[in-house]
Amino acid sequence: MSIEKSTKAARGTAQCENTNINLLKANDFVADIIKKEMAKTNTLLVNITSSAGSGKTTLMQKTAEKLKNKLNIAVMVGDLETERDAERIRETGIQALQIVTGGICHLEAQMIHQVLDQFDLPNIDLLFIENVGNLVCPASFDLGEDYRVTLMATTEGDDKPKKYPRMFLTSDMMLVSKSDLLPYLPFSVEAVTKDAREVNHELEVIQISSLTEEGIDKWCDWLVEKVKQKQQV
Repeated sequence: MSIEKSTKAARGTAQCENTNINLLKANDFVADIIKKEMAKTNTLLVNITSSAGSGKTTLMQKTAEKLKNKLNIAVMVGDLETERDAERIRETGIQALQIVTGGICHLEAQMIHQVLDQFDLPNIDLLFIENVGNLVCPASFDLGEDYRVTLMATTEGDDKPKKYPRMFLTSDMMLVSKSDLLPYLPFSVEAVTKDAREVNHELEVIQISSLTEEGIDKWCDWLVEKVKQKQQV
């Protein structure tokens, strides 16, 4: 490569880095606005992240069934296309709003802020963000959430925390989902927990199955406690 081409390449890389920095700064500015709005209404905001197909929507359905008579719950759902996941969640009787990203592989704070007026926040105890299925891009974008919860499905393999460390570093809880399949898969809960806690030693871990309901009550108890804490502030 010539010196001229090398210089142009270096400038291009610097410009990309500056663009990314500016984008994240703008995102964090809006995320802070969201945090303040959630604080005004004492609404707990939980960002649910994972790879595609880990069981986020099924977990939202099961959580709504368990808690809708105890808490006022709503869900924002991020997907590249279709309203299918939001429709599934609405079948449980709670409000669900689909955010169609049109090909973007993550949700950003501006997307969340633009639809907040669709919710009666003073009357919502718990608002979920079901993020786009992706362990990479969503890790970099603060959505103003109180807690980030990442699903780690047994069908994915137990080596993901070290491959995608930023997601687990920025999460408060890891849910090992689809635990009903453990007898049939070469997946070690002990190994994935060890790796995840080497990345983030404060990470909480619950093993769950939305099919058999293993760990669902523990998960729901965690949510209820966090809602109580938010409302006492």
